[in-house]
Amino acid sequence: MADNFAVFFKEILLKELGITLYMVGISTLLSTIIGFILAIILIITDKNGLRPNKIIYKSLDFVINTLRSFPFIILIVVLIPLTRFIVGKSIGEVAALVPLTIGAAPFIARIIEGSLKEVDKGLIEAAKSFGASDYQIIFKVMIKEAMPSIVSGITLSIISILGYTAMAGAVGAGGLGKVAIAYGYQRFDNNVILYTSITLVVLVQLLQSAGDYAYKKLR
Repeated sequence: MADNFAVFFKEILLKELGITLYMVGISTLLSTIIGFILAIILIITDKNGLRPNKIIYKSLDFVINTLRSFPFIILIVVLIPLTRFIVGKSIGEVAALVPLTIGAAPFIARIIEGSLKEVDKGLIEAAKSFGASDYQIIFKVMIKEAMPSIVSGITLSIISILGYTAMAGAVGAGGLGKVAIAYGYQRFDNNVILYTSITLVVLVQLLQSAGDYAYKKLR
């Protein structure tokens, strides 16, 4: 089938591309929300934060570092019991959302934390002198000033999540990873691997271009 690109694209590649975009989109949204929450807690409880708390910071810092230390393919296996508990199964694109989200959230949290730490301390002190609340300092000063850097970091995260979906596809999640393994590698069809690789390269280029455009606009 791969010898006829039009047929292959219409019957297989397009469908699995949609599954990949679904997994990337949902997991990016969920992991970004979780990452924002974690980053804000880290920033607030840091020793130089608005409400320093060594116990909370160290505990959360340890959990994030632990999750980031797992290679994604191993994380999928480790989280199988949790995945089954949440969605009732461990195979498929819906099940893949659990390890994708948990795998990406700590990475995004670190990106956002780093971006927030780069905000000029003078702006924060100025906001405090005007009587701004912690909420106003975080959301109206720090996040607003760090948004270009955050968007740039999230763009990199999306591309990483795209790579994660390829690995998830290799263990039954569907998507472009499934196409490359099931239709290409296992059937010794190099054309399928080539088409899938080209599709991934184009997708990464589009995502990076969109991220760069958003960064420039926000700057």
